[in-house]
Amino acid sequence: MKQHLEDYIEVIKQLPLKKKYTKDELLIPELLVEKYGDIEIYYAPHNEYLNPKAKIFIVGITPGFEQMSTAIAEARIRIEEGLSLDEIKYHCKVAGRFSGSLRQNLLALLNRLNLNDYLGLKDANELFNEHDDLLHTVSLIPYPVFVKGKNYTGHTPKLLKTPILLRYITDHFVDELSKLDDVLIIPLGKGVEEVLLYLSNKNLINEHQILKGFPHPSGANAHRFKQFEEHQESMKLQIEYWFKKEN
Repeated sequence: MKQHLEDYIEVIKQLPLKKKYTKDELLIPELLVEKYGDIEIYYAPHNEYLNPKAKIFIVGITPGFEQMSTAIAEARIRIEEGLSLDEIKYHCKVAGRFSGSLRQNLLALLNRLNLNDYLGLKDANELFNEHDDLLHTVSLIPYPVFVKGKNYTGHTPKLLKTPILLRYITDHFVDELSKLDDVLIIPLGKGVEEVLLYLSNKNLINEHQILKGFPHPSGANAHRFKQFEEHQESMKLQIEYWFKKEN
């Protein structure tokens, strides 16, 4: 079942105004969406804004606690400013996007694929700034997932073998993707790519949309450069084919 900011706004209003929160402040019953064994799914507001004009669709596994904290802090500030719900959702989306070193690593890889040239941009960084109308970022599971209180990484338990998690993918991610015209999907890492290929085998998405071979750009992925270099030429060809098809 989809969650909405409207349902949680009173809870968020009760939080103190600050830039970051602790787990004790946010992993509370009032923000708990669902629990199954060791798996807990909590609400965060940054995946409610949809950009229908997007050409690039960057997909992660699930928001981590830092993203949850950032998005809720942004919502709390914007509520105080008296913004509308739609405006709050947009600001939460912008604030909750990949940030810091993760974003820098991601942009460096996208630039090495010359993606910016196909979009008429000088640099991929413009996707997160003046040309963010071309970008949509999302997670397979739209809400933060924790296993025994720790960020879920997609491995334990296996995503495709866990019905509660698979349900969020089919009910949320596939539905969101269906609302966008043809977009190039960039999965962050093999785990996301495997899920997307699973969905394409079910005829829920088009395999040609998936950029295959893109590594997770996190600094924790020590093999990301090797993985990238192994697939770099193939990915360049995939991107070239995609944009030729579009034209």
